Amino acid sequence: MDAADPRNAPAEKQLEKSKTQSIRSSTSIDDDDKVLEQIGYVPSFKREFSNLATISFAFSIMGLCSSIATTFNTPLLLGGPSSVTWCWILGACMCFTLGISILHVIALPSMYTASAQLCPPRHRAIVGWVVGWLNILGQIAGLSSTEFGLANMIWAAVVIAKDGDYVVTQGKVVGLFAGLLVFHGLLNCLATRYLAKLTTSFVFVNLGATALIIIVLLAMTPRSEMHPASYVFGSAGIVNQTGGWNDGIAFLFGLLSVQWTDYDATAHISEEVKRAAYAAPSAIFIAVVGTGLIGWLLNIVVVLCSGPLENLPGPSGSAFLEIMAMRIGKPGALFLWTFVCLTAFFVCQTALQACSRTVYAFSRDHGLPDKGYFGHVSSWTMTPLRSIWFTTIIAIIPGLLDLASPIAANAIFALTAMALDLSYIIPIFLRRLYSNHPEVNFKPGPFYMGDGLLGWAANVTCIVWTLFVCVIFSLPTIIPVTKENMNYASVITAGVIILAMAWYYLGGRLHYKGPSSNIPHYEDAATFGDPKEKEQGSMSENA
Repeated sequence: MDAADPRNAPAEKQLEKSKTQSIRSSTSIDDDDKVLEQIGYVPSFKREFSNLATISFAFSIMGLCSSIATTFNTPLLLGGPSSVTWCWILGACMCFTLGISILHVIALPSMYTASAQLCPPRHRAIVGWVVGWLNILGQIAGLSSTEFGLANMIWAAVVIAKDGDYVVTQGKVVGLFAGLLVFHGLLNCLATRYLAKLTTSFVFVNLGATALIIIVLLAMTPRSEMHPASYVFGSAGIVNQTGGWNDGIAFLFGLLSVQWTDYDATAHISEEVKRAAYAAPSAIFIAVVGTGLIGWLLNIVVVLCSGPLENLPGPSGSAFLEIMAMRIGKPGALFLWTFVCLTAFFVCQTALQACSRTVYAFSRDHGLPDKGYFGHVSSWTMTPLRSIWFTTIIAIIPGLLDLASPIAANAIFALTAMALDLSYIIPIFLRRLYSNHPEVNFKPGPFYMGDGLLGWAANVTCIVWTLFVCVIFSLPTIIPVTKENMNYASVITAGVIILAMAWYYLGGRLHYKGPSSNIPHYEDAATFGDPKEKEQGSMSENA
């Protein structure tokens, strides 16, 4: 048949369209790689995460229904129902300022890399060292606490299924916790393209499960048994069960639920994201806003339908699941709980992926005492297999606290929020402190808010707020304080910082010079970028 035959036209158009899309995709990847090369990096991973997969990743790391279910006991049983309701939206608004402040530096591979780029060369090593250790500590604690929460959620379902006639021991919890971590380690060994495909579905399960719980709870709870507004939003809902703290402190303990998340996780996989300069910040923004608003609605509905407070958390130990079982019935509650557990499973999957990339980068830069062993990418999967298993094994350690004290084990939730949030505000603070420094070559990303009032307000607010919640999360939640109920989060965080600083000055500074280039013969990390360009940029800024 002749090539000019009109019947061939649709096929030719489709072929031409496919070629155009391929060229655009290739151009986008090339542009992302050029941005990395400008700051001294050759991409180590394949870019397989689409816009949808990136948004799904960002939503998954924040958890939504699983994060609320895991931490629901803390605000409800310490500060009361009003703490659940108001602390979520208060914390979400403050976290929004933190999220948009992170967008200032999201054009760089991670907050760890950004922190060292936002200060003069003489401070680059020590800043990178502190931020790197804080971020790794927070991410490992976050992975461990999420996996620990998932193990408790699964055992809570078993107790409900057995009508309370089942004893869950600490050994069972820790055993399941360790087994889940190893399973997630195996999943993360998949090549990036498979991880991207797997991640794409996460957001639909997350949002779908949340919507179903909201709808079914409202439909199955008689209007006469719903709590009044004064209980959900007012003073009647402030129930102090801390044993000694005043009502204000008890109320603020509810902030743990919303602060417990990894906002910059999407930045850690930016080398695996297509159109990363736009896709990663957009995904973080959408996930922060969506999680804040939808999570608030879910909290309101669960409190509204919660029944008598004295009956919670019930035999299962999970107030969230007990409320679902009371209103929906055991079969329906366990069916929906399966999707909540699946959402928590997704959080662990994405958390391990993000954390392993940070460990990889820190090892590559000789921040770990491993001579760069974990800074290796497998030629088979094009993923950092060594750092994945290092992260998996180390994440088991915090969960072992449960064998000593279940209350002490809850410290890993607070530890996550403290360490991660502190690692976020350091680069945000440096951006403002050295905004006009001639040796700092800051290249704003596409979502930079500028140096006006809006940007300053967001940055100052998130820094002050983070320091405030770190104080709250350092406090023991129950008084009088004993060795069993002591909050070890502040002790662990301070201990890691002190040991890391001691190690740096005793020997770490000899081999660690900050985030370093992986381009052969590239100029030292302290001088990323061409000096002439820096000088011209500085002159134009001053002008």
